[in-house]
Amino acid sequence: MKISPHFPRYEQFDPSVPVWCLTPNQGRCLHRFFDTSPLSPSGRFLACLRLPFEHRLPRVGERAEVVMVDLEQASEKVVAQTAGWETQMGANLNWGASDDELLFNDVDEATCKPVTVKLNPHNGHSERFGRGIYQVSPDGKWALCASLEKMRRTQIGYGVMVPDEQVPVHWELPDDDGLFLTSLETGECRLLVSLRELIENHIPEREKPAIATHCYYGFHSKWAPTGDRILFSVRGVAHPWALHFNTNGGPMHFYVFTMKPDGSEIACATDATFWTRSGHHINFSPDGQSLTMNNAFDSDHLRLVRCDVDGRNKRLMLPETLGSGHPTLHLNGRYLLTDCYQGEPMTAGDGTVPLRWIDLESGEEEHIVRINTAHNSGVSALRIDPHPAWDRSWNYVAFNAAPDGTRRVFLADLSSRL
Repeated sequence: MKISPHFPRYEQFDPSVPVWCLTPNQGRCLHRFFDTSPLSPSGRFLACLRLPFEHRLPRVGERAEVVMVDLEQASEKVVAQTAGWETQMGANLNWGASDDELLFNDVDEATCKPVTVKLNPHNGHSERFGRGIYQVSPDGKWALCASLEKMRRTQIGYGVMVPDEQVPVHWELPDDDGLFLTSLETGECRLLVSLRELIENHIPEREKPAIATHCYYGFHSKWAPTGDRILFSVRGVAHPWALHFNTNGGPMHFYVFTMKPDGSEIACATDATFWTRSGHHINFSPDGQSLTMNNAFDSDHLRLVRCDVDGRNKRLMLPETLGSGHPTLHLNGRYLLTDCYQGEPMTAGDGTVPLRWIDLESGEEEHIVRINTAHNSGVSALRIDPHPAWDRSWNYVAFNAAPDGTRRVFLADLSSRL
């Protein structure tokens, strides 16, 4: 990867690895999530979203800018605008099969429904199709998503804004909503598996009485890095809260299902009982054979937990190490990288958070970067999560932060730690 010397280096709190700010100009920028690289397949370009404002939630129809940064030239270009965004994951920007394919959400003005935009950011050619996008398959041919406009029923900040009256309440399990699969070659979109199928047939019998008192919605949908399995999270909102748009993620029942890309071999990897104490941010391991997550497991504090893709063999990754933030394994399986939320035990309490580099063989931990992510809005959905995400070479990590009061995207070179 060629990184222009014109990008400013981040040097506060003496980081132990090289760190550059890739969005040094206007700011208000964020990359997508900890499970998706914002760097293009060649490694030359960064895709990020520039918010129109930072200190309030978006309203229907307000547009943000899709920005492409050239890492070799240290230049940035606004390549599109979109109304299909919220504050935590932006417009779900994903690179496709090449540097000529950038995918993200927008909203069709005529129907007020989410759509996928497939854009060539170099010549401006674009197509619009489907129901929106959450994550692209490793080969760039397929996209997954739940009903993005309904995500606000369980947690605001992650989906697409449409008028409230167009976001139905699922008083009954739907046959026509669930996990959708879109071909990025043809634009054809189909329902892969319904919420009714998942909840009626694949949750434990002991939890089925709750079906009558909860409304269920899809949320995260992810590809295994190997492309041969899918993860889909489903949330059940208790009826007393079902009419509201949820600002804090609870109280709810949480389920995580895995399956083959054709919808077969469905397994409930984690059920509501397992998440009762505490847990979040489940993700595929690089080999696609297991899942990693934060979970209280058998203690009063979050731990780093791993299980097989079918939910079996749940175990602690390190018995004495606390979990935090958004944990991901490195491709070599030895190291784990994660960030922190404000107020977690390993933070300094001054608005800064560390990027934690953990050796799973020795148990040693190093805080390789410490950086400010504080915000003053008091609104959870406006928080600044680093969301550290590996590039395709597994040497570099992109992350969000705000050391000077505005959101920016940074890049850290971890090759010296490998």
